Amino acid sequence: MRHIAIVGSGPAGYYTAEAAAKKWGEDVRVDVFDRMPVPYGLIRTGVAPDHQSIKGVSRRYEKTALSDNVRFVGNVAIGTDVSVGELQQLYDAVILATGAPNDRRLGLPGEELANIFGSAAFVGWYNGHPQFAGLDPDLSGRDVVVIGMGNVALDVARILSKTRSEFEGADIVTHALDALDASKVETITIVGRRGPHQIMMTPKELGELLHLERASPMVEPGDLPPVADDALLEPGLRKSVTLLRDFANIPPSIHGETPVTIEFDFFASPVGFEGIDGKVTALEVERTRVEAGRAVGTGETYSIPADLVVTCIGYRSSPLAGVPFDERAGRFANDQGRILPGLYCVGWARRGPTGTIGTNRPDGFSIVDLVEEDIGSGTRKQGREGFDALVETRGLDVVTFRDWQKIEEAEEAAARDGAPREKFVDVASMIAARGD
Repeated sequence: MRHIAIVGSGPAGYYTAEAAAKKWGEDVRVDVFDRMPVPYGLIRTGVAPDHQSIKGVSRRYEKTALSDNVRFVGNVAIGTDVSVGELQQLYDAVILATGAPNDRRLGLPGEELANIFGSAAFVGWYNGHPQFAGLDPDLSGRDVVVIGMGNVALDVARILSKTRSEFEGADIVTHALDALDASKVETITIVGRRGPHQIMMTPKELGELLHLERASPMVEPGDLPPVADDALLEPGLRKSVTLLRDFANIPPSIHGETPVTIEFDFFASPVGFEGIDGKVTALEVERTRVEAGRAVGTGETYSIPADLVVTCIGYRSSPLAGVPFDERAGRFANDQGRILPGLYCVGWARRGPTGTIGTNRPDGFSIVDLVEEDIGSGTRKQGREGFDALVETRGLDVVTFRDWQKIEEAEEAAARDGAPREKFVDVASMIAARGD
């Protein structure tokens, strides 16, 4: 019997658990740990609340979680309640699938000013993550700046632009919905260091901006390269650039009719923040040009008004005591997923915040192949029996998957009209909802 511990219950964690169950069948026991009482990681608190079809992948993870040889161990913080070293003593292999939950910082002057947030925090706020539910961003100003040219930047801009009725069917939490409903935002500027040919935005997400009730996207025609240059792009990026060209062709009269304008400011590299009385008022940027795919400063600077700033520039994993960490890359130091003997990492914890949700599936299967190669048919460890004894000794309050199903039922029962659920936004409420 192989005993595997997976730390993290998001996509990487459950795809790895699925891979282990398929590889070893009844000859494996997998414990999936999470510091939260609820599973699914970024599927729950990172995916945009108005993208419910993407969240549907959790049903696949549920099938894995309910199998006889996979167990969810929620409300247990590895590194605090139990150390990684202790897991290594108990399990044949420990696989870190902790993702990259922390915002990468710009490191610019003024970054500590009030009303500047990283996307992990801001997205966590409107998705009801207990760590960020009390963020309380000030939405009373006219101007928002979103830094970044990926899909997360689009998510933030779209969420800030929508009317209350457009959230029909979304699981955005009520405290965020009420705040957005009272928002005074009129201009959202999406800032990128490079040009249209270097964006990471996908056509589907860009296309959604054309269907907003009270907002319209705007691109300066002069920022677009010659149309003939688009032929060199891969198909997905070519579709995205075509949409940017469509945005550039929207008549000014349309922008005058919509209360909110989403402006794309290309070739603009952030250099610092300005503020008054401790609160951000503007982003200072340097005009750039692209040389060999890199943004090069021109020396020309200007300011963009900003009453709120959300930085969407990437994420970092959380270091764990005793685990080698690559500070520069913001992930665990590893060789194709191997960290130390018996210790592995998968998903964003292994490769950094790149790829889609589905990218984690082959990643999980490849890590399980490495584990099989390494542990072979040697002497087995205690596994969950040893861990359960540790739970008793320390008085840990473990949340099981059955407990999570009770929490889920309570969230669904509390849903407002038209919403699939109303998430609990604090751990105590989650624990209480499972009952005795």
